[in-house]
Amino acid sequence: MGIQFTNVSFSYNKKEKKYVLKNINLKINPKNEFIALLGKVGSGKSTLVQLMNNLLLPSKGYIDLFGKRINYKTSNKELFLLKRKIGLVFQFPEYQLFETTVLKDVMFAPKNFNKSNLESEKIAIESLIKVGISKEFFNISPFKLSGGQQRKVAIAGVLSMEPSILILDEPTRGLDSKSQIEIMNILKKQNKNEKKTIIFITHNIDLVAKYASKVLLLDKGEIIFYGKKDYFFMPKIMNQCNFSSEPQSFKILNFLNKKIGIKFELKYDFKQLLNYLIENEKGKK
Repeated sequence: MGIQFTNVSFSYNKKEKKYVLKNINLKINPKNEFIALLGKVGSGKSTLVQLMNNLLLPSKGYIDLFGKRINYKTSNKELFLLKRKIGLVFQFPEYQLFETTVLKDVMFAPKNFNKSNLESEKIAIESLIKVGISKEFFNISPFKLSGGQQRKVAIAGVLSMEPSILILDEPTRGLDSKSQIEIMNILKKQNKNEKKTIIFITHNIDLVAKYASKVLLLDKGEIIFYGKKDYFFMPKIMNQCNFSSEPQSFKILNFLNKKIGIKFELKYDFKQLLNYLIENEKGKK
């Protein structure tokens, strides 16, 4: 079992009981999922992932994390033991960097979980290599790196906890398009090669289309859709969810459908779109 929410509600103000999340029921597998978490500002996305990571406890209901039941009575000691199971990378995680060198920064988490210096260094090096940080950067200050490199180091710091599930709050925000693709490809490799479940908050619908396998959509603190990407992107479902944002590939296909009658099909990126148009042209000959 990975993460399971049962009738979970959460309020930041216990006296007023104004719930930012309401009656959440949700099950997430610990392996092989790539989930995009969508919703407008204030819909409860960041609160939801902090509940997944035990930074917050439910006001009502309970959460099962890898077989351990969590509610508002759970002790800090019990929560600490679960921390390494679910890694959380905050928005602009480079602001969390603090050590004098890149290697020391990534070693911090395993040392905090009582690994020896030798073990911590080995895990940190492996984590840095996974995110594409070469050895020449290990012993320099993380504050001398570019924004994209700092983001990679911060992700490596969470990977060094060896979590089963990796959660990221807008991992590509503020990065140029090249760095965005690099970050998402790192996550894709973690999902594909190491079978980790990835959950990422984003407002970039093109990234959702290209990388996600599932979509979780929140609105006003409630889940209004959770399921496979192919189903979510069906026009009928998007209309039912009142979700109007479309990937660029959809916009192009809709335009071509109206202008020259090319049949609309779900093509999630420009590579898929180009191949579809080539095959469509071949079919006419």
